[in-house]
Amino acid sequence: MTMVRALVLEAPWRLMSRRLALPDVGDNDGILRVEACGLCGTDHEQYTGALPAGFAFVPGHESVGVLEAVGPRAAERWGVKVGDRVAVEVFQSCGHCEPCLAGVYRRCQRHGMADMYGFVPVERPPGLWGGYAEYQYLAPDSMLVPVPDGLDSVVATLFNPLGAGIRWGVTVPGTVPGDVVAVLGPGVRGLSTCAAAKEAGAALVMVTGIGPRDNERLALAKAFGADLVVDAASNDPVAALRDAAGRLADVVVDVTAKAPGALAQAIALARVGGTVVVAGTRASGETPGFWPDHIVYKELRLLGALGVDTAAYRAALDLLSSGRLPLDDFPRRCVPLSEAEALLRCMAGEDDSTPPLHGVLRP
Repeated sequence: MTMVRALVLEAPWRLMSRRLALPDVGDNDGILRVEACGLCGTDHEQYTGALPAGFAFVPGHESVGVLEAVGPRAAERWGVKVGDRVAVEVFQSCGHCEPCLAGVYRRCQRHGMADMYGFVPVERPPGLWGGYAEYQYLAPDSMLVPVPDGLDSVVATLFNPLGAGIRWGVTVPGTVPGDVVAVLGPGVRGLSTCAAAKEAGAALVMVTGIGPRDNERLALAKAFGADLVVDAASNDPVAALRDAAGRLADVVVDVTAKAPGALAQAIALARVGGTVVVAGTRASGETPGFWPDHIVYKELRLLGALGVDTAAYRAALDLLSSGRLPLDDFPRRCVPLSEAEALLRCMAGEDDSTPPLHGVLRP
């Protein structure tokens, strides 16, 4: 029996190294040799307990790697072979229930959010359900996306945030050429949304941040296509957008995290008849400054967006491999499994170092 290394989050603040058995592969499943696993806010929220699980698990839901083994039925269904490099969709899909047939497999009746990769109990065999490991198990209902030849695996982990930007910033709101788009939050998903909106032909994209900690990210937003960046701590985004565009936004995308006041700002930025996409989570029931009547008076569309889909992932990987995005100077920190805990603490703001825009584990 081959034993491989994995990190198991046993409880908040307790990420432990374990040896788990590498399972045999049957006709209908596979094994991924993990080359890189991207980190996002969910990862450090799991680590700190802000997103509690109540069970021990192997985290990691932005996995890119090489197929080490794959059963014949799985290979045919997934359209892959041993040695292919792929990205792993966080959700699984039975392919038969009504939501899956409708293309909204995030609501799969067999899986849904109950067994997303990176959030499955380690006690469920074979335990290797996340990317914080040398190898990740691929269950029969997995969905895989081919990684283009020549695309670095670390860069390829951006398939998830960039795919989110494409879905949240273009597909969900129906962004069309000539639109004015406002993006709240200059993190990796905010920059991705900015880039996606410009790719879709937006006439003007504004990105907002708040305070000195966002200065570097707002500067980087310009390289990702932002026509206007605004520090909302010192300037009024509504006035700035009116001055730059002559009107308010057709589409507002809120990707902020733990920012209860962002919803009111998003509503204020939207034009009459505009669309507001809420994709960031508040971690609070408070919404200071939000007056629901404005949704009525402005006849707004208010849409929630959870997760991505394989169509957006494919588009993201194509864009990443196109060379059109400024990825060489992307503020990134790559670490081995032995340094994962330090990186998570940094990303959670638990030390004095500056959190990277893009954190990556390389098992």
